[in-house]
Amino acid sequence: MSQDQYKWYVVRAVTGQEKKVKAQLESELERAGLVKHVPQILIPTEKVYQIKNGKKTVKEKSYLPGYILIHAELVGETYHVIDSINGVVGFLGGKTPTPLRLSEVNRILGNVDEAAEQGEILSEPFIVNESVKVIDGPFSGFSGIIEEVMEDRKKLKVMVKIFGRSTPLELNYMQVEKEN
Repeated sequence: MSQDQYKWYVVRAVTGQEKKVKAQLESELERAGLVKHVPQILIPTEKVYQIKNGKKTVKEKSYLPGYILIHAELVGETYHVIDSINGVVGFLGGKTPTPLRLSEVNRILGNVDEAAEQGEILSEPFIVNESVKVIDGPFSGFSGIIEEVMEDRKKLKVMVKIFGRSTPLELNYMQVEKEN
């Protein structure tokens, strides 16, 4: 069986239940003996970095909430087994599922890879005039006000009072946390 018969399809799932639906899909396809027709099921995710209590935490977040990508050959019962899973809303394209173009698949999968390579994607962006506390580096423990957000470089210009004088510091996102 050649790879040409497999195409990427988008299955809509109940938002927030993508992992559960993926697990059900895998077990149901296994039970029905159709795994050979569906070699890959993906939930597009990205890593989101947060700072909680001074610690950097990584959380995986769905990049396209409510959607699951399926690399499949829709023959025989495959379509019906996938469509009948609890939590599956249906295929993109309805009764005649429309496969994604290769360029779309590469963009979606590439976008997920780019986000992972790029590194820090903040779930709560920093805002000018917001108060932050330095949690890393030689100025750890100092508080200051954000003067500038340099999104492209993942850095902030923060004005900190050191010995009674306002001093500008250039810090990366992971060196500060928002003050409550």
